[in-house]
Amino acid sequence: MRYIKDKELKSIRHRISTLLVLCLFGLCALFAYNTPQKKRVIREDQKVYLEHADELKRDIYGPNPDAQILKGNVRLKHNGATLTCDSAYLYQESNSVRAFGRVLFRQGDTLSLKGERGFYDGVTQILEVRKNVVLKHRNQTLYTDSLNYDRMYKNAYFFDGGKLVDGKDQLIADWGEYNTQSRQAVFYFGVKLNSGKSNIETDTLYYDAPKSQAHFKGPTTIVTNGDVVKTQDGYFDTKKDKVELFSRSTITSKEKVITGDTLYRDKKTGVGQGYGNVIYVDKKNKNELHADVFVYNEKTGKGFATKKALLKDYSQGDTLFMHADSLKIETMHINTDSAYRKVHAFRHVVAYRRDVQAICDSLVANGKDSCLTMYYDPVLWSDNRQVLGEKIYVYMNDSTIRMAKVEGQALSVEQLDDKKNFNQVSSKLMNAYFDEGALRRLVCIDNVRIIFYPINDKDSSMIGLNYIETDTMRMYINKEKKLERIWMPKAQGTLFPISQIPTDKLHLPSFAWLDHLRPKSKEDVFKWKGKTDSEKLRVIERQKAPVQRFESENKPKETTQQNTNKPAEENTSQ
Repeated sequence: MRYIKDKELKSIRHRISTLLVLCLFGLCALFAYNTPQKKRVIREDQKVYLEHADELKRDIYGPNPDAQILKGNVRLKHNGATLTCDSAYLYQESNSVRAFGRVLFRQGDTLSLKGERGFYDGVTQILEVRKNVVLKHRNQTLYTDSLNYDRMYKNAYFFDGGKLVDGKDQLIADWGEYNTQSRQAVFYFGVKLNSGKSNIETDTLYYDAPKSQAHFKGPTTIVTNGDVVKTQDGYFDTKKDKVELFSRSTITSKEKVITGDTLYRDKKTGVGQGYGNVIYVDKKNKNELHADVFVYNEKTGKGFATKKALLKDYSQGDTLFMHADSLKIETMHINTDSAYRKVHAFRHVVAYRRDVQAICDSLVANGKDSCLTMYYDPVLWSDNRQVLGEKIYVYMNDSTIRMAKVEGQALSVEQLDDKKNFNQVSSKLMNAYFDEGALRRLVCIDNVRIIFYPINDKDSSMIGLNYIETDTMRMYINKEKKLERIWMPKAQGTLFPISQIPTDKLHLPSFAWLDHLRPKSKEDVFKWKGKTDSEKLRVIERQKAPVQRFESENKPKETTQQNTNKPAEENTSQ
């Protein structure tokens, strides 16, 4: 009996489990039946409407059973825009259109888009047009073979090569994007911009149609009337013909090249600016100008350079390095046959070349007479010779020194081989004449004083010290840089034997040997040392013309009497 009851109990449990599974399945089926499927609901104002077609039909057994087949002068409308074509498939379920033949999309009076075939999705409002595509928006026209236009975000994309025409500007690229609202465009890969006079080639270009301004990124080349620009980042205004370059750029104009971290150039005004390690190279004249700030006007011929300003001149084979706090350039009679330049160097001027060195406070180089004038305590060194004075004029001839003139407290010092003694000449005026860059004649005028050491020709020993005072002296030097002869009209002098030279006769009163101020290398031009107060030239008051006074004829007699030696009361009593 117990065995039967257990078996029945198991059977009852099995039936209950089966019933529960069937009930659960039925509930799920009922829930699924009662829950409606979600479908995309298209609002009435968002539907693509058919306005006209010569023929309309539907083929439920064809390749497009869900489409209305439209033929002949098809015209559709959606959200303020019209689409015309020769034939089309209208999908009302998905609110989309596939158009064929002379496809033309119009939006207002400012935008039109045409091509051979297209697809329009009314939900996403994206229009895809293919083959011979032309997009016109205001004054801009875009030509391509494949274009997608997003009406919601106002963006037109082309990805199979395209050309944008904006007046005289023409842009060509492999891929690009144009926004009809902001009228901004972006072009990538093989980008070329032609603006009439200028051609730009770059990898990436951003174009602002209202401003006619292009912003290029990546390796870029700009060619304008023979001028070549190389840059990695910059802006170009095609209307104003302005260019702004960044990221170490270079502008080449015939035989002149300028390089800088930042460059600005305005072709209309002729103004060019450079900032950050600017290098201006004149290949024709064989010179360079380096500075952190450089401004130049091509039309006026005026320029300014400062902050680490350095002039390099290699027209004579060896390079001359000259530094000053600031450099100013002026061009006189520009664009004429008589044009010439003036270069002004201000404060802390230091010049170095292997055969000549100089320092002064200010300097002016005049191209008209090829004269270089040094002001305020100038000092000039060459080999073992030093020249100084109040002003030094250096006249050039085909980039070679022809003559040097020293005015006011002129002093010439030559250090002898023993490094202890010096040949010295002082005067008010000193003229030095050169032949092929070598000193051949020295003329000293007015209050001439001389100290020199005669040399024995046999054993090259010093004979003594010769001290001379004269009015004029002419010294002639041969090609071997040795003294050939001296001419003086009248002179007074004393020869001291080498063992009997008084210590107060070793140097002239104005003697100064300033070798510690001399630049020893091209790097020293940036190291200003300057004279101490004791080394500076004394200030000589120039004689002034006497002031003459003329007494007026109408002057009262009493006033005249007051100017006599006796008091006015005494004159009256007499």
